[in-house]
Amino acid sequence: MGKKILLYVAAVMTFSSCCGGKKECCEKKECCKKEEVSCVKSCCAKDSLVFDNASFYTDGKFNVEVGKDAIIRLMKRYNYPITDKTRDQLWVSDYGTGRFTEVGLAAIMYANDTKDFYMLQDMFLLPNQMLPEHWHEKPESELPAKMEGWLVRNGLSYIVGEGEDNLAAFPEIKIPDAHTGGVTVKNAVKTLPGEFVPLNRKFAHHWQIAGPEGAIITEVANVHCNEAVRHQVKSINDNFLGK
Repeated sequence: MGKKILLYVAAVMTFSSCCGGKKECCEKKECCKKEEVSCVKSCCAKDSLVFDNASFYTDGKFNVEVGKDAIIRLMKRYNYPITDKTRDQLWVSDYGTGRFTEVGLAAIMYANDTKDFYMLQDMFLLPNQMLPEHWHEKPESELPAKMEGWLVRNGLSYIVGEGEDNLAAFPEIKIPDAHTGGVTVKNAVKTLPGEFVPLNRKFAHHWQIAGPEGAIITEVANVHCNEAVRHQVKSINDNFLGK
């Protein structure tokens, strides 16, 4: 009898530790609302971050707000700081592919100084989601061509650019059909939290794809200009440039 009581106490303490004692942490699980011991494990489990692509579309059109909902889930999974401004700051796109779970991106641009030439943004990729292949041309203005690098904060991202084709070493990387025509650069760097990968040169093609738990990535650069971005897939390029 004493052993059962100790197990019960330990389970309740685990519940409190995982959920801060708040029943709403698992609001969809009635047993967790009641703090039943049998539900503690599932209540404390991380969000599986499984998404149905169809849920992101309303009458065939990408629903940006649903996209933001998914990114907020990703943020919460990794304890990313969420403020009352976060949702409005989020830029989310499926690049017109109709396959947001496969090809897309969300980002928050924290700084993009076109006078002193520095930029800082965080990028968010859902599980196995691909940021399409692109490059940055010299803007028509006095701005320089973009030079950048990426620091993975959470999850896993395969950062791919110029160099020897080593994709065969990463059979887990699957180029989505939505990225029509595949890719032209195939040198992948498996990048874990705390690791930084710079672009090897200005104008180089590059792309990324997240691991099975998604990725949060900090991008640093000299400056960003939307009009100078070019995508390998014409339909994606036209969508991004509003053509």
